[in-house]
Parts: sequence; C-alpha cells; structure tokens
Amino acid sequence: MNDILYILIDKFVIFFLILVRMSSLFIITPVFGTKNVPSYLKITFAFFCSVILITLMKDVNVEFTNIYAYAALVAKELAVGLVLGYTSYLVFSALYFAGQIIDTQIGFGLVNVLDPLQDTQVPLTGNFMYIITILFFMLINGHYILLTALFKSYNVIPINSFVFNDVLFYNILNIFFETFAIGFKISIPVLAAALLAEIALGILAKTVPQMNVFVIGMPLKVGVGLLTLLAMMPMFISTMDVTFDKMYSYIYLIIKSMAKG
Repeated sequence: MNDILYILIDKFVIFFLILVRMSSLFIITPVFGTKNVPSYLKITFAFFCSVILITLMKDVNVEFTNIYAYAALVAKELAVGLVLGYTSYLVFSALYFAGQIIDTQIGFGLVNVLDPLQDTQVPLTGNFMYIITILFFMLINGHYILLTALFKSYNVIPINSFVFNDVLFYNILNIFFETFAIGFKISIPVLAAALLAEIALGILAKTVPQMNVFVIGMPLKVGVGLLTLLAMMPMFISTMDVTFDKMYSYIYLIIKSMAKG
C-alpha cells in the first residue's frame, strides 16, 4: 500500500510540473492567452493536455530535497512556457508596430482603440491587422503547431533542464529586433503611398497657392492610406505566411537555446 502511495505521489509531482509548463503557455500566447478565452477553459485544456503528455513520456525522475527545491523546479517549468509564449507574442506585436507607423502617416495617430482581449490601447490599423492575422493563424492551424512545439520541448528540455544563458538572451534580443524589421516591412507600402501623397500636396501648394492644402491633405492621406491598405491585403496574407514560418523557427531556436549550458 505504501509503495502504491509513493508511486502516486511521484506521478503527481511530475504531473504538476508538466501542468505548470503547459499552463504557462496560455498566459501570454496570442491565441490562448487572450481574455475572451475563459480561465476555466484554459485550465481544463491544460489539464487534459498534461494528462496526455504524461502518458506519452517515459520514466521521468525528479530529485529534490525540500519544498524550496521543488519550488525552484516549478519556477523553471513556468519560465519555459513563458519564454515560448513570449516568443510567439513578439511576432504578433510586430503588427501593432506596423499599425502605429501606418496610423501616424495617414492621420490616425491619435485614434487608438481599447483592445478588450489585452485591455490595452492599440492603434486602429494595428488592431485591424491583428484580428485578420489571428483568423489566418487559426485557419492554418498555427495553434496546433504551438502545442506541438511545447510537447516537443520535453525532448530537448526535460524537466529541470532549463538554463537561462547568454545564448538564450542573445536569441530573444535578436528576435525582438527582427520583429521591428517585420513591422516596418509591413508598413512600407502605406509609407510609400503617404510619401507620394505628401509630394503631390507639396506640388499642389506651389502651383495653386490659393488652395488650402491642409483641408485637402488630411482626407487625401486617409483615403490613399486606406486604399493602399486594401490593395496590400493579398500581399499581407502572403507576408504573414512567411512570418509564421519565421515564428516557428524562432520557437525551436529558443527551445534549443534553453537546453544549452
């Protein structure tokens, strides 16, 4: 009887560590971490995923001397899920950066909307592109790939193997900078159209001094920006497909980085 009790305790200890890593993914990821997903649904989904995962894992031995050592193990597992979730969130945050640039150029710089999913003020255009990207991400089953990456992380980062090292810090920083480049590339068509509109308004102001360029310029820039945004939608979807491929490579790169000593 005591042997069965010890086996159950050992299984529960391992199961809780798996549950912590699985649950931490739902805190910050773009799809699972949104506020419109009920907390009890996140917990239930994480629980069943952990049950499936523990049945697939082979013998796992976790050694700790006291409750503080076990708390350190919990913190490590929590860090693994948070780092993976943050990596995916960085790629999606590039959309808000692109939207902020676009809004500033076409005159929507002061028009921010409240995103109820994240409870923050976000740019109008950025929120529009974010919603489209989330729908496209769900359409190509990107959320399955996130879960698959977390499942495969145990092959590279077993329990109590997380290490925050210089390689991990450098890769996260590099991904952070690359998201800015992605956001800027997304906004380039609208930036170019806004620049041409500015040049046209400058020429118009010189040729027809009596015309009030400021009155004409604002609706013109808004119209040009919205038309350009509409025209770039097919290219935007293709860009997101490539960006998601980069996100998956970033995630697996971070997984490998966390396993290095």
